[in-house]
Amino acid sequence: MADLDFEKQIVELENKIEELRKMSSRRVTLEPEIKRLETKLDRLKNDIYANLSPWQRVQIARHPKRPYTLDYIRLMTDEFLELHGDRLYADDLALVGGFAKIDGQKVMLMGHQKGRDVKESIQRNFGCAHPEGYRKAMRLMRMAAKFHIPIICLIDTPGAYPGIGAEERGQAQAIAENLRDMTSIRTPIIAAIIGEGGSGGALGVGVADRVLILQHAYYSVISPEGCASILWRSSAKAPQAAEALKIHGEDLIKYKIVDDIIPEPLGGAHRDIEATAASLKSALLKNLKKLSSLETDALLEARYQKYRSVGEFKE
Repeated sequence: MADLDFEKQIVELENKIEELRKMSSRRVTLEPEIKRLETKLDRLKNDIYANLSPWQRVQIARHPKRPYTLDYIRLMTDEFLELHGDRLYADDLALVGGFAKIDGQKVMLMGHQKGRDVKESIQRNFGCAHPEGYRKAMRLMRMAAKFHIPIICLIDTPGAYPGIGAEERGQAQAIAENLRDMTSIRTPIIAAIIGEGGSGGALGVGVADRVLILQHAYYSVISPEGCASILWRSSAKAPQAAEALKIHGEDLIKYKIVDDIIPEPLGGAHRDIEATAASLKSALLKNLKKLSSLETDALLEARYQKYRSVGEFKE
């Protein structure tokens, strides 16, 4: 498992405990020392993870072992049928989607997908969708609305792909059309930020009736590095930018950007993927139940008012 800088003390203790377990035997028991170190480890974990800086939480959101969309699909769903292509250009592997069942509840489930190794990361374009990815997402949303099936969007992207080819194929227009059309999709929509929620790439599938965020995920108009490069002319100032941007759940709830924070296991989602998936599944089902009780016109009006209230201020 890749370890973060601020986790070095934790990793050292975990390694020491593992070594003692291997050395322990019936003749020479090291259990008292192991228990002492485990108590020390628990205290250290609680101290470190209770006082994480915004930048450290960004690092957890980007952890290479963090669960991605297909991991959650595997752990949360009873069935999943992936659908491909935008019917205009190609199939974008950076954004996957299809019909699914969660505890018998039919949904259209989609989300950004990153890669686990170099080959897959290139295939998935590091989770940065092209225009065809956003057009595929909208095609699936319209299909879901046609059959009155709720939509779930899992967001985990540094941002939409900014390459020349994507711009030539209408990246900005594809995202803008999704923003416009998601406001009027006649079925419940839930978005959940599971890792990185970067810029228009996240917003392209993020207009929803309920927006949820995992505890250490972030949602931002720009990456901390990008913000630092603009404001301080140096990406080295990313930690200061992460703090200034107010990109985590506690601040986002205050500004009415997100509706609920889903807790993660101590140390982040990558330390207990199954527990994180169970928490996400529970939150999704709870919100689906609430949204499904609303009449369609009331649902759309509430969605409209939700976004009208974002950024509201009084002089």
